[in-house]
Amino acid sequence: MVYTGGTIGRLRRKGCIYIPLSSSKGVKLETATRKYAANNFVKSSGLLADVSLLLSAWDESKTVEENFDTAVRQNLFGKASRQRVNEILRIFRRRYLPDDGSYRAFRIFVGSTLPSEVTDRVDYYYTASAEPMLCDSFVNYLYPRYRQGDRTISARHAQDFIREAVVAGKTVGIWESDSTRQRVAQGLLSTLRDLGVLSGAVRSPNKALAPARLHVLAFAYVAFQLKRNEPSGERLINHPRWRLFFLSPREVESYLAEADAHKLMSYQAAGSIVRIEFPVDDITTYAQMLVERSA
Repeated sequence: MVYTGGTIGRLRRKGCIYIPLSSSKGVKLETATRKYAANNFVKSSGLLADVSLLLSAWDESKTVEENFDTAVRQNLFGKASRQRVNEILRIFRRRYLPDDGSYRAFRIFVGSTLPSEVTDRVDYYYTASAEPMLCDSFVNYLYPRYRQGDRTISARHAQDFIREAVVAGKTVGIWESDSTRQRVAQGLLSTLRDLGVLSGAVRSPNKALAPARLHVLAFAYVAFQLKRNEPSGERLINHPRWRLFFLSPREVESYLAEADAHKLMSYQAAGSIVRIEFPVDDITTYAQMLVERSA
């Protein structure tokens, strides 16, 4: 499977959208096509521990609904109410059962014996992909602050982002209440903290951006996922979602070289031509290969 592309164009920010200043073919921009829902962050967070519990008990011989029924009957998450269990399962369905058919690959990779610092990054990627407000807030708001040297993020910053989103019509409803915006902002920061990209006390209004090295296995998994919709090497290297991991295009190229050295993919660059090849065509097979490679 081969992907080629040219040089990487420079980007500039315009509002919450990044547009290419100079690129022969342009770069696909990260823009949410779905509106932001307040309940997605008021009632949930990263849920990494709950996801791990569900995957550890998952029975591949059963359907999704049968596995969900088992989780409810056994109160797998140890919650006080069935309503909360159903809420967790609703979130799991939205985040980890995507329409692209990669849900089994996700279960193989994240439910494996790989260290949590590897699997949590893929969990984070799926969560951000399913939650447009989380993805947009980091890619188009927090990441630029990080690159400008600003490492502190406050509730006010999150509220500013939400206020802009409301004005731009990106939210479900108007969110006129200050209390609603404050709760959503706090929920957004708490989710990012749970997912490991922010650090700070749970109840503290201030958080710090917390970049951590992305393990090459997690990088390879995400790269395979991204290339499914980005056929050119340029777009794969310069994809906005790499910003979720604090990565610049140059850093992505370094990771590609590392993945090539580990024989997880083939990466060649000569001038403006970039060639990327993966050893298999199927994400499920690739996930299994990555897990076995770590053994």
